Amino acid sequence: MEWFFYVTAALAGLLAGSFLNVVIYRGPSMWGLIEESDGADRGTLLAPRSYCPQCRTRLSPLHLIPLASYLALRGRCAACGAAIPPRYPLVELAGALAALGALALFGASPEALLAAIFLWSLIALAAIDFETGFLPDALTLPLLLFGLLANVGDRFVPLEAAAVGAAAGYAAFGLIALAYAALRGREGLGAGDAKLLAAIGAWGGWPALAPAVFVGALATLAVVGVRAVMGKRVDAAAPIAFGPGLCLGGAAAFLGSAAG
Repeated sequence: MEWFFYVTAALAGLLAGSFLNVVIYRGPSMWGLIEESDGADRGTLLAPRSYCPQCRTRLSPLHLIPLASYLALRGRCAACGAAIPPRYPLVELAGALAALGALALFGASPEALLAAIFLWSLIALAAIDFETGFLPDALTLPLLLFGLLANVGDRFVPLEAAAVGAAAGYAAFGLIALAYAALRGREGLGAGDAKLLAAIGAWGGWPALAPAVFVGALATLAVVGVRAVMGKRVDAAAPIAFGPGLCLGGAAAFLGSAAG
């Protein structure tokens, strides 16, 4: 019977990943973070039905099947032949892995569902920050509040540790951002990073903060290093999205604490 739960979790994760792609693509425009060069409206999270970003052809139900449709179409739109960004299958796969990881650690329980929601939220935030350079309040603030509510009754960590983690996470990055701006005259860490770290602290408690930042910094430096090795110019003054690395660090700290 155990296999049934894992198959169900994988399928649910793929579906969640498909919805996350909608959030990643439409959310920044809907929340006023970006504007389309042609003035086109990307729609809301619920309507219209998913479409090709290039030709705007609405996808058939068969083309909405997570991961399988991408493989069947060989990564191209069935209508116009434009390449489908690899982010789509990667997010769907990440959604499935998040669900499987939550189930493996917490079993078939409310905790597994909550953990999956936390991980899915991090996936969306990482992708949005990578593509736009923004960590939207529309995701970080509800994630922070939901983390505190999830720990009422000490579900993942004691509520006191969650509250301290949220406050300390925001304060630490907030002070660093203010100090950097005062010394360099320009923004270093954005307010979104502070809110994201606060949300991670709300879910994993204050012990999750240091590992999350450490892993996040390593991941970000690794990306910069790879770009340099590939010959891509790295401008020291250009902003570097820290959100994706911090999301990875937050997930690692949360899962590591649960596994330990």
